[in-house]
Amino acid sequence: MSSTADLPWADFLTQTIADFRCTTGTLHRLDPSDRHLKLVAHQGIPEALMPIIQSIPVGKGIAGVAAARCEPVEMCNLQTDTSGVAKPGAKQTQVQGTLAVPVLDGSRLCGTLGIGKLEPYEFSKEEKARLIDMARAIAGRLLPE
Repeated sequence: MSSTADLPWADFLTQTIADFRCTTGTLHRLDPSDRHLKLVAHQGIPEALMPIIQSIPVGKGIAGVAAARCEPVEMCNLQTDTSGVAKPGAKQTQVQGTLAVPVLDGSRLCGTLGIGKLEPYEFSKEEKARLIDMARAIAGRLLPE
């Protein structure tokens, strides 16, 4: 496990966002009791969205879909996306290029990790793999106690 994975959650997220040259990020923990993703850390998220992203049902929104599919969900431009995956309020972030990955402990879903850029952007296969690896490195810390 890398030293980044051992940082306090806010510091881990700040470092992850910087590593990918992004401006926003979220880290959610799965609550198995209600199958919602509960916010653990965030950066660059407008205050108006905080009530919405505190608890996200698995399967809803970008993070929820990444959790439900147990695979990365990417949007080159959230502002113009018409797939229906992103919820309308997500556009308030002003984020365009976005990537959310599941946090997995083996095959067990522990949460999600998401990052975003203010310009349209397609994350490379290598970037997706690196974010997945970073998520795997913290999975054990996200497990319910």
